[in-house]
Amino acid sequence: MSFSKTIAAVFGIGYLPKGGGTVAAAVYCLIWFLTPEDLPLFEIACLIVVLVLGIWSASRVETDWGTDSNRVVIDEFAGMMISLLFVPKRISYLIFAFLFFRLFDILKPLGIRKTEKFPGGWGVMADDVLSGIYTWILLNIVLEMKLF
Repeated sequence: MSFSKTIAAVFGIGYLPKGGGTVAAAVYCLIWFLTPEDLPLFEIACLIVVLVLGIWSASRVETDWGTDSNRVVIDEFAGMMISLLFVPKRISYLIFAFLFFRLFDILKPLGIRKTEKFPGGWGVMADDVLSGIYTWILLNIVLEMKLF
């Protein structure tokens, strides 16, 4: 497997017969939960690396896998990263973020679907980035209102 396919499929998760995007998001949730809190620069650096690699690898694999292949799951990984950016580590926040990210990613409301029309890897990544942003906003509203 080429480097671009390995990255796009998040080390093989994209090759699962079903639910690769959900699994990629869940894997990031586990990583997030197990890493130390209060590392904002590290979180930002990792997110930037994943976004750059995601755009690059999703563009590269289009020739073999087609446009926005279900094997490309780095976009869900990145979207989940955004959803949990700077969020305190509590299981209730993790569950909320995971459920709402997947809901936004699957239903694609509020202009999310339009971003898929961007060319190459930009379009592959953009809808999940926007889903992650919407999830982050919603989660932070809930945190600010102290609903749980």
